Amino acid sequence: MNLPVLSFVWNPSEGIELGSFMVRYYSLMFVVAFAVGWYVMKYIFIRENEPMEKLDSLFIYTVIATLLGARLGHVIFYQSELFREDPLSILLPIRTQPNFEFTGFSGLASHGAAIAIIIFMIYFSKKIMKQSLLWVLDRVVIPVASGAVFVRLGNFFNSEIIGHETKSSLGIQFVQDFYSKRDAVEITKIAEPRKAYQALTSSPEYAQFLEKVPAKHPSQLYEAVMYVLVFAILMILYWKTDARKKEGFLFGVFMVLLWSVRFGVEFVKESQGGFEKYTLFNGLSTGQWLSIPFILIGFYYIFRRKKATT
Repeated sequence: MNLPVLSFVWNPSEGIELGSFMVRYYSLMFVVAFAVGWYVMKYIFIRENEPMEKLDSLFIYTVIATLLGARLGHVIFYQSELFREDPLSILLPIRTQPNFEFTGFSGLASHGAAIAIIIFMIYFSKKIMKQSLLWVLDRVVIPVASGAVFVRLGNFFNSEIIGHETKSSLGIQFVQDFYSKRDAVEITKIAEPRKAYQALTSSPEYAQFLEKVPAKHPSQLYEAVMYVLVFAILMILYWKTDARKKEGFLFGVFMVLLWSVRFGVEFVKESQGGFEKYTLFNGLSTGQWLSIPFILIGFYYIFRRKKATT
């Protein structure tokens, strides 16, 4: 099997089993993202002398905005046929077509989450925070950047949003992307998908099937690593410089850096569908087209005539 030198097989379990209950890694990463975000924002509130009860409200608003916006964003931008074919699956963790199935909450778009967070923060800034919208956004984007890291790690555990095939040393064999649960069961004749996947990747009996799995770019990890850098830059600007006093500046830096990362990684990422299928838009991916307005907005807030705040 001629695989890249550092290539390895990625076939994780779905989560951590606690008796009859399983904590799925993808869900766990969301919990970690919100927990770390709350912790980061706590120290920002302390520095700004803001009461902690407002932080609790911010946390609730951010969770709702992220999940609702991400789901609606995915459906609107990438899977609009669900409005017609299976509307119940849009906001419920189920699929009713072609058969009923509990799917959990999946199909989330970061662009939709970003739009929803901004919309929710308009209300939060006026009614609860009693600060300008940009004051709030300049600080919220810091934990949001850290959350993006864990979301992409969740995608990695789920073997989703992967890259194109590659012969580079970074290639990974995403077994669960190449073979569905039904495929694994049919190949191994093992009824339980988890055990079927384990046999498929560890037993020499199925080596010929494993060889067919191509090595692909781990685009989720590329994004996660770059988002760590985005988070670090924002933290340094907030804590070590007077950037927080320039209203809109940190928000602008976040928009330019995070969505530029997204734009760049899309070049090695498999298509997620969307409106790129239309001739007018097929020069770039849907994710890239959606990132461009965010980047331009970011540049506007970085280079506009900034008003210092106390």
